[in-house]
Amino acid sequence: MKAVVMAGGFGTRIQPLTNSRPKPMLPIMNKPMMEHTMMTLKDLGITEFIVLLYFKPEIIQEHFGDGSAFGIKITYVVPDDDYGTAGAVKLAEEYIGNENFIIISGDLVTDFDFQKIFDYHKEKKSKLTITLTSVDNPLEFGVVIANEEGKIEKFLEKPSWGEVFSDTINTGIYIIEPEILEYIPKNENYDFSKDLFPKLMREGVDLMAGYSEGYWRDVGNPESYRDVYDDILTGKVKFNIDGEKTHFPDGVLYSDGSYSFDKSIEIVGTVVLGKNVTLKKDVKLKNVVIGDNVTIGKESKIRNSVIWNDVEIHAKAKLDGCVICNDNMIGKNVTANAGMILAEGCEIGQLTKIEQDVIIWPDKKIEDASIVSHSLILGNKYKNSIFVNGMVVGKSNVELSCEMATKLAEAFGAQLPVGSTVLVSRDYHKSSRMLKRAFLGGLLSAGVNVIDYNDIPSAVLRCNLSAYDIYTAGVYFRQKTDDPTSTVITFYNDEALRISSDVAKKVEKSFFKEIFRRVDYSNIGEIHSSDHEKEYQAYKEGIEALLPSLKDAECRVAVDMMHGMAADVFPDILNDIGVENIMFNAYANEHRLANINALIKQSRQDMKAVIQALNLDAGFMLHPYGQRLDIIMDDGQVLGKQDALYAVMLLLDMEAKDAGHKKRVFLPTWAADIVYFENLEIERGQYANFKAEKMKKYDLVATGEGNFAFTEFATHRDSMFASLKILEMMLHHKVKLSEMIASLPSFYYQTTKVECRQALKGKMMRMFLADAKGKESSTLDGVKIWLDTNDWILMIPDQYRDHLNLYIQSENEEKGKAILAEYSAKIEQWSKE
Repeated sequence: MKAVVMAGGFGTRIQPLTNSRPKPMLPIMNKPMMEHTMMTLKDLGITEFIVLLYFKPEIIQEHFGDGSAFGIKITYVVPDDDYGTAGAVKLAEEYIGNENFIIISGDLVTDFDFQKIFDYHKEKKSKLTITLTSVDNPLEFGVVIANEEGKIEKFLEKPSWGEVFSDTINTGIYIIEPEILEYIPKNENYDFSKDLFPKLMREGVDLMAGYSEGYWRDVGNPESYRDVYDDILTGKVKFNIDGEKTHFPDGVLYSDGSYSFDKSIEIVGTVVLGKNVTLKKDVKLKNVVIGDNVTIGKESKIRNSVIWNDVEIHAKAKLDGCVICNDNMIGKNVTANAGMILAEGCEIGQLTKIEQDVIIWPDKKIEDASIVSHSLILGNKYKNSIFVNGMVVGKSNVELSCEMATKLAEAFGAQLPVGSTVLVSRDYHKSSRMLKRAFLGGLLSAGVNVIDYNDIPSAVLRCNLSAYDIYTAGVYFRQKTDDPTSTVITFYNDEALRISSDVAKKVEKSFFKEIFRRVDYSNIGEIHSSDHEKEYQAYKEGIEALLPSLKDAECRVAVDMMHGMAADVFPDILNDIGVENIMFNAYANEHRLANINALIKQSRQDMKAVIQALNLDAGFMLHPYGQRLDIIMDDGQVLGKQDALYAVMLLLDMEAKDAGHKKRVFLPTWAADIVYFENLEIERGQYANFKAEKMKKYDLVATGEGNFAFTEFATHRDSMFASLKILEMMLHHKVKLSEMIASLPSFYYQTTKVECRQALKGKMMRMFLADAKGKESSTLDGVKIWLDTNDWILMIPDQYRDHLNLYIQSENEEKGKAILAEYSAKIEQWSKE
C-alpha cells in the first residue's frame, strides 16, 4: 500500500502561525505535524508516499527531501492550479499504480489504529472506505450516516445545529482502490465530498464507513493547535515523545541531549526541550515544549506553552498558555495571560503586560511598559514601520483590512494638496478590488480627487502618470506574486517612481498619530472612472513611435502573458506592429497565479517546446505585474538572470557603437563585472530613492532580476517595452541570442542566502569588514571583498528577512565554490563567537 498525503492548503484559518510555512509543517513536539503521521504509517509497513503540495511547496521538499533520511520514498506532485481534493489526487494517478492506497491529511493529529482501518477495508472488500469518528462538535465537519452493514447512506457537509443528525464525522482518511480514480476527471476542480462521493453513490458504488475510536483533531486554527499540545501533555492522546527521559520530583523532562541544570530549576508535569536550550536560575516550567536555541531568563515562570526555535526570554517573564514562534525576543518582567499567540520576528519590551487571547502578528516591536489588550495586526501603533520600498504588504482582509486601507489613504492624502488628483488601479483579484474601494474613501475625505482606472496594468498607469503634470501620485493594488493570501499596495510619486523613504515616513507618522485632514464637505474629492481606451491608446502610440523599425518586421516570437494584466494591451500592440507571435496564457486566472512556481515551470516547458518546434526567433515571459521579464533564446533555453542582463548589454553595446557614442548603464553592486563592454559606461551602486532626473542620465537601468528600464520610453521598469526593445535590437544587428551567449566567456557566478538572525546582522557586517582588511574592498552596498582580479564575494544583509545575501563571482567553478565554502564556514563560526 502507498500513502497519499494532502499537504497543499494555505492554512488561512490558523494564521499567523502559517505566516512563513505551510500548515503541515507546524511543529508538534518539535517535529512537523505531517512527519508524525508519515512515521506512524511507516511503522505499519508503508514506505512509499506521494505528497500533494501547493502552498510554499519548497519548505516541505527541503525538510523531507526524497525521504531517504526518514527510511521512506517520497514523490512530490505540485499542481499548476487548484483542482480540489479529488482532482489533486487524480494528478498523482501515474505514481499510485495498481494497488490500493490511503489518503490522509498532513495537518491532523490522531492516534487511530490504522491497521484496524486497513483490515476493515479488506474484510468488506470495499472500493472506498471513509474513516469516521465521533466528535463533540460536528458543525465544522462532514456528518455521515451509515447502516448496520457499514454502507454509507447519507452525507451532510458542515451542517448547522438544526441539521445535525449524528456526531459521526468524516475524518478525511480514505482507503481507495485504484479503479476509483477512473471516476475522477483530469484537470478539473473536483472534490471528494461534493463531487466524487455523490457520483459513486449515484452509480451504485458502495462507500463503506470505517469507524475508528481514539483521538483525532483537525488542527485548523490557533486554538486547536494549542489544544493539541494540552491533550498530548495531559495524556489524552497516545503519543510517543522522543528524547532522553529524566524524572524530577514533580514532573518528567524529555530532551534531545543531556542537560545539567541548576538545582533551583523546577520541572512540573511534562516538559520537552530541543537542542541548545539555556535555563537560568529559578526558572519554573510546567507542561512546556521548547524548540532549539532558546534562552529563558532567571526567575521566569512558563506553563502550558509552546516555544519554537531561536527565542530569547529575559528574566522574570510570566507566560501562560502561549504559543511563541521563531525568532522572538521577550524582555524582562513581561506578563502574558492565557492565550497569547506571538508570531515570528517580534520584540516585546520589558514590563509589558499582554491581556488574554491576544494575537501578535509578525515583526512587531512593542515598547517597554505597554499594555496590550487587543491583537496587533499590520498598521497597529506598536508596529515600527508600514512601508517597504514604497510598498505596503500584508495578509488580505487580515493585516490589510478595509479599515487599514482607509486609514492608509487618509494618511497618504494628508501629504497631498487639497484638490490634487491621484491615479488608482488594481489587478483582477477580489482582495485588490475590495481594498482599493476602501482606499478611495480615505482619499476623498482628504480632499483628493481620484481617476479610477479599475483593472489596468501598472505599466500603463505609470506611463500616464509620468506623461501628464495634472496627476500628483499613483497607487496600485495587486496580489503578492509568491503569496496569494497577501496584497501589495504600491505608491508612486508624480514621476511614476515609488515614493521615497522620506515620504513613506511622513505617511507613517500621520498614520500612527492619526493626523488626518478631514476637509469641509464642499471640498470632498470626486471619483472619475476611465474606460481604459484613452490610456491604452496613449501607451500604444508611445511604444510604436519609438520602435518604428519593428513595423512588419520579419520575425516570429512566442510570448507568455502568465495571466497578468498586460494581456489586456500587449497582444494588441504586437498585432498592430505586425510582429508574428504565438501567445500563451493571455487571460485572467487567479488560481494558476496562486502557485506561481508551478506556472513558471510549466510555461518554460511549453515555450521551449514551441520555440524549438517552430524555429522561432525568441520568446518572452512577462511576469504577472508587468515588470520582470524572462528571455528565451532561439534554441528554447531560458536565460538566467545574469545571462539575460549580459545579453541586453551586448545588444546595447552594439547600439552604442553604431551611434558613435557611449551609452550609460546603471547596475546593482552585485551584478557580474567579468565582461568588458567597450561602448558602455557602467555605474554600479544601490538603487534607492532615485528621481526621474537621475534615471534619465542613463540609457538603461537594470536591477539584475529581469527588470529593465529603457529610459527613452519611461523611467520605470516595463517588461512590455523591454521585450520589444530587445527584439528590435536583435533584428537591427541580425544576431541570435544563442550565438551572443555562446560568445561570452565562461565564469562562475552564484547567489545564495545564509540564515542569520536580525540581532547578528550588525556583527556580520563588522566581521566582514575585519576580514576585508588588507584586501581590495567596497562598502557601497554591504561589504564586497576582492580575492583576485575577477574573484569577489559580496555580502548584503537582507533588510527585512533573517538571512544574509551572498554574491560570488569567480573565473571558474572550482575557485567559486571554494570561496562560497570558505565564507559559509566563516559565517557559521562568527555566529557562534
